[in-house]
Amino acid sequence: MSTRDRTRSAILSAAATLLGRDYQAKLAEIADAAGVGRTTLHRYFPDRATLIKAAVVDSIAAIESSVADAAIDQGPALDAMRRLVAAMVAVGDRLVFLFGDPRVLAEYGPDGGTPPDDPVIALIERGQAEGVFDPGLTPQWIQRVLWALVYTGHTEGELSGVPRHGIVDTVVKTLHNGITRS
Repeated sequence: MSTRDRTRSAILSAAATLLGRDYQAKLAEIADAAGVGRTTLHRYFPDRATLIKAAVVDSIAAIESSVADAAIDQGPALDAMRRLVAAMVAVGDRLVFLFGDPRVLAEYGPDGGTPPDDPVIALIERGQAEGVFDPGLTPQWIQRVLWALVYTGHTEGELSGVPRHGIVDTVVKTLHNGITRS
């Protein structure tokens, strides 16, 4: 990866992290978090809207890559779901950025909604067919609960310092068992 690509990546990562925490974060704060000067940030992204749009595109790509790397189409559905949760927690900053403030996707997101071949929905449907996920719930509901748990886990981990593996364990346990005592 070239220096230019590393710098761009650092800026986009910092933007997603900071804007996920505070949508009103200043460009100077983002530049500082990325380890670059404000002039450098403006060389890559001339204004806030351009930076946010690029961070949205980059975050979606990071999430899609993380899901692909988790190989959720392989193995038993429960194992694949655990890999998916771990992959999502690894890109938690990106999820918080995209879904934490409705303005982000409403103003800068791609058109078209959920792709027809969503691999997470396919995993959930496979798990329902295997009898391990409740067939009385729609795959879309289970997916939204999954995203909400990962979002909450990431946010709680940031606040309390819970390590990533602890977040994964807690999200998986809550997803699999709900909140009832077993």
